[in-house]
Amino acid sequence: EELLELKSGLEAQFEEVKAKGLKLDMSRGKPSADQLNLSMGMMDTLTSGVDLTCEDGVDCRNYGGLDGIDEAKQLLADMMEVPKDNVIIFGNSSLNVMFDSIARSMTQGVMGNTPWCKLDKVKFLCPVPGYDRHFKITEFFGIEMINVPLLPTGPDMDMVEKLVAEDPAIKGIWCVPKYSNPQGYTYSEETVKRFANLKPAAPDFRIYWDNAYSVHHLYDDEKEQDFLLEILDECAKAGNPDMVYKFTSTSKISFPGSGIAALAASKANLDDIRKYITVQTIGHDKLNQLRHVKFFKNLDGVHAHMSRHAAILRPKFEMVEATLEKELGGLGIGEWTTPKGGYFISFESMEGCAKKIVAMAKEAGVVMTGAGATYPYGKDPKDSNIRIAPSFPPIEELEKAA
Repeated sequence: EELLELKSGLEAQFEEVKAKGLKLDMSRGKPSADQLNLSMGMMDTLTSGVDLTCEDGVDCRNYGGLDGIDEAKQLLADMMEVPKDNVIIFGNSSLNVMFDSIARSMTQGVMGNTPWCKLDKVKFLCPVPGYDRHFKITEFFGIEMINVPLLPTGPDMDMVEKLVAEDPAIKGIWCVPKYSNPQGYTYSEETVKRFANLKPAAPDFRIYWDNAYSVHHLYDDEKEQDFLLEILDECAKAGNPDMVYKFTSTSKISFPGSGIAALAASKANLDDIRKYITVQTIGHDKLNQLRHVKFFKNLDGVHAHMSRHAAILRPKFEMVEATLEKELGGLGIGEWTTPKGGYFISFESMEGCAKKIVAMAKEAGVVMTGAGATYPYGKDPKDSNIRIAPSFPPIEELEKAA
């Protein structure tokens, strides 16, 4: 009887909220207008009176420069903690570079190996919950996806080591190693070393290391605590220099959709990739690369800029976490992560509840990322994971949404 009474009381509250006609969006991890305003000075760095010649004499207004301008390579190499010669600068989107990498592997093969489209079966390991757009790429190409649990230290490496060693059809693994999407976990030192020492059955196996949130700390003092070992270096030490593609971009640093993206890999990998890029383009947008370099100047400039981002994001994350604690703490009906960086909070409901929660939130005027999106094929086997994206709404709206 008490439970029925409680239920009818809660249903009445839910009807009250629905009657407010709210329209709140927590669906995607987009920067807010305040964050975008931080980069507006970039629009003033290139004017008709500015010399648009690079340090090495390249005229940024013209064709050429397949790898990107030297200054941009240096800036992104410093951000990725790799030597400049291991970097190629692409266009505005690292997701695009990942899509292209899979497409190239399908049609041309990887470093002389059989093109994947000529094989009976191609498989990819997918740490879950994970980034929906990674899974969409492999699904698009008809690649079979295998779920691997993502622990606070990174993917379940016992499972990863066993699977890649046994099955030559496994050609890659998706990774967001720092402030993972959606939990905000950073891979441990041991996990990175185990990755570098993998013994894959497939000679063309690659780790797709999407270090999208490498400088996205919410707390300045966490930078050291959330230290991520550099994977290219570790792979080289382990005698596996060609096993990794490392991606990054300035999408959530400057302007999403108008940033610059980069790939870091071994010389052999980059030579292989250049054969493809040479056919695809005569060079990416050098003016945009120059604009970024003039605005940020160096890695210290990037870190200072990211501290300003953190000042906007931190109160939003803390408010959502405090609301979850206040409303649900100690009840045993939900768990959530408290990330130290990145763009998301991962919420685990009781089994079988996530789809219903997201549907009811929508009825109440709060749009969330679809339940199941954090799993391949949109199928969360426990129907329990919900990705919370606090970045976009103003804090007053976020408060109501939470």
